Amino acid sequence: MKRFPKLENQAVLSPMAGVTDVAFRTLCKKYGAALTYTEFLSSQGILRAPDRFASMLRTDPSEKPVAVQLFGNSVHEVVQAAQAVEDRFDIIDINCGCPAWKVIKSGAGSKLLEKPDGIATFVGKLASAVNKPVTIKILSGIDENHINAVEVAKKAEDAGASAVAIHGRTASQGYRGHADWNIIKRVKEAVGIPVIGNGDVFSPETFEQRLTESGVDAIMIARGAIGNPFIFSQIESLQEKKAYAEPDKIKDFHRYFSLAKKYDIPFPTIKTHAMSFTKGIPHSAKLRESLGMTKTSEEILFKLERFSESE
Repeated sequence: MKRFPKLENQAVLSPMAGVTDVAFRTLCKKYGAALTYTEFLSSQGILRAPDRFASMLRTDPSEKPVAVQLFGNSVHEVVQAAQAVEDRFDIIDINCGCPAWKVIKSGAGSKLLEKPDGIATFVGKLASAVNKPVTIKILSGIDENHINAVEVAKKAEDAGASAVAIHGRTASQGYRGHADWNIIKRVKEAVGIPVIGNGDVFSPETFEQRLTESGVDAIMIARGAIGNPFIFSQIESLQEKKAYAEPDKIKDFHRYFSLAKKYDIPFPTIKTHAMSFTKGIPHSAKLRESLGMTKTSEEILFKLERFSESE
């Protein structure tokens, strides 16, 4: 087993399709994310369309450590993809939790949870084929009648996994209901490798509460970071100073935009982030309506400037 890297703190940016592009990850790192992950990437796609996936595999020099998250139903393809990209990353992560139907029907993502021994085989073959730590991200189970996160985590550890991240929902839940941090705590108590908890952490206070209650080694921030990478700075401030500042979300978008231009992030992604960064700002509903009709980055910047001047 390769050792999981020592993190500077306990706040981790979750892999999110369409969100964790290199520009967004870099901004989260600037604000204090201890570990960043690429978007959820198809192993088959990396092998068969390398040019199309090249931009999603880019990293910033500040991203240390950085993980690539791969998915696929073929162990052979995932191993090949991991070997092709491992020199750019510090961690190879296997997604065993995506509940999206198109992923499940391919036999990947949370479909893998139906066969814990299959995940163990997957981990074992990958860990022996690459020189970087191999980790997995799982859910609590397929549904409430099949909660098997502890079993899966223990088998993955025995097979050579260096850490496990667990989201406290089942595949059948999607994002409904609430994440069950009791199952996350049980996983932490059952294995010796680092455990990263995930689910419903939208504030620094919740981060602290879940960290204390579960005893996990780190917590993965997902939806709580969308449009608000400053949450990582808030978490650090709360831990050190028992207080934190509120974000200037429009300024933060401008910081993201500068990085997006540096890394040639496509306009649709920039536009999606602009919509996310403006959520929660007073009187911003009409602004987002207007942003939704933009066709260029220049239009986005113009509309944000007009909005700032009017407030």
